[in-house]
Amino acid sequence: MTLTDRGATGDASPRRRAAPWIASALLLAAAVSLPAAAQQQDVLSNVLSGTATASKDGMSVKSQILVLMTLLGLLPVMVMMMTSFTRFVIVLSLLRQALGLQQGLPSRVITGIALILTILVMRPVGEQVWTQAFLPYDRDQISLEQALRIAEVPVSRFMLAQTSKAALGQVARLAGESEQARPELHSFPVKMAAFVLSELKTAFQIGAMLFIPFLIIDLVVSSVLMAMGMMMLSPLVISLPFKLLLFVLVDGWTLTVSTLVGSIHGY
Repeated sequence: MTLTDRGATGDASPRRRAAPWIASALLLAAAVSLPAAAQQQDVLSNVLSGTATASKDGMSVKSQILVLMTLLGLLPVMVMMMTSFTRFVIVLSLLRQALGLQQGLPSRVITGIALILTILVMRPVGEQVWTQAFLPYDRDQISLEQALRIAEVPVSRFMLAQTSKAALGQVARLAGESEQARPELHSFPVKMAAFVLSELKTAFQIGAMLFIPFLIIDLVVSSVLMAMGMMMLSPLVISLPFKLLLFVLVDGWTLTVSTLVGSIHGY
């Protein structure tokens, strides 16, 4: 049954229908901040009443507030470092530079496209975090520590699927960790650092492939202008219409999006 069907029959509340999209858009929030936010009301009530009791995880109210504020401050950075957002925004920025559209394609548009693609790709991971970690914790079936450990599993599985063995081994050596029989046995910071390095490498590889046809057009236009003695005329003014025409004729946006989404390995 689709979401539309369930909404029509009234079997699912608006919160449950929107939950997978919220979890996929804010993956780290589902993995870290959302479980902690479930206790925010109790924590604030304890603070206002002056009751400094410990939670079921053995954490005092002051410790809970400190952890919550720290996680909220690091949330934007960790979301970018634990999803495919970095790959998408770098490739799209390189494409804009190759087309010569620094002013015609604003940075906000690039960021928005990268964010939409990230939500599309990370939706399965977000749904797993929501159903396996947050909902049981929200129903008091598991503790906060257990919820975080459960949420780490699908996130780590996604990151390892995109991480090269060479990057993982190098980061593990830099961190002083011994060689593990299985990649998932490495600590989470090691896996995240290796994932970021692999994402940067993949993004530049895709960007280089996108640059080649536009570079050829620039070279041809520059050679023609020099042969005609028009060295004072900027080649970018002449090559830009040809690059835009080529990009439109080959349906460049569809090819670029397909390449970016297809570059995400299954996990």
